[in-house]
Amino acid sequence: MNLQHRNNINVMGEGPATLVFSHGFGCDQTMWGYLLPHFSSRFKVVLYDLVGAGQSDLSAYDRIKYDSLAGYAADLKEIIDQYASGPVVLVGHSVSAMIGVLADRLDPGRIAAHIMIGPSPCYIDSHDYVGGFTLEDIHSLLDTLDSNYLGWSSSMAPVIMGAPGQPALGEALTNSFCSTEPEIAKQFARVTFMSDNRRDVAGLTTPTLILQSSDDLIAPVAVGQYLHEQMPNSTLSLVANVGHCPHMSAPSACSEAMNTFLSPWERVHVD
Repeated sequence: MNLQHRNNINVMGEGPATLVFSHGFGCDQTMWGYLLPHFSSRFKVVLYDLVGAGQSDLSAYDRIKYDSLAGYAADLKEIIDQYASGPVVLVGHSVSAMIGVLADRLDPGRIAAHIMIGPSPCYIDSHDYVGGFTLEDIHSLLDTLDSNYLGWSSSMAPVIMGAPGQPALGEALTNSFCSTEPEIAKQFARVTFMSDNRRDVAGLTTPTLILQSSDDLIAPVAVGQYLHEQMPNSTLSLVANVGHCPHMSAPSACSEAMNTFLSPWERVHVD
């Protein structure tokens, strides 16, 4: 399998460390365009589409392989092995933050750091955990997706984006959601919202920056605080932002926090 074709991989920039950007549900690599100018002159940058998203090879989509996040993590590990050089920092939005954690667990020590934007290890509330949704909420969401994916996308994408005052961003996310093959999107939604990666993040020692919006329908602040407590080398940075995509709606604030976190790897020199 040709990885470049399978995942529509694009490599740009140069530097002593590699940033691998991994997008969230309903998105593709173009969503990183607001952040890229801040980093492509100082780092090697690897962009890719999850199989089933964007310009990836849809013929590579295997419903059995991608019936859990482990399938996507295996792909990410392959991409790192083939395209990354020097220390590797994973920049994962939403569900891709957990895909990055699973890839880290597959090859401990290969990933130097994580930057998690709007991450959540589990979306469903339990007696000792606040995920933001009840199990009934998630079942209702998935039932709506099954019955009317395009209608759900058109109504929910602007709400997920948030970003009051920037309606073009809501339109961009809506277009991205609606361009995703519905049957693939439905399965990925089920995998995403029913996953529980709390055991995977517990005790993870890889340095991690958690970027959490101050007002996020999908990943409330309590989730970022939970992750910060679970990962001993983590830093929690709240971005003053409404919505689940601060890398699009508040890129300057995100890049500022990322710059501070990334400074040790910017100074690394590879012989």
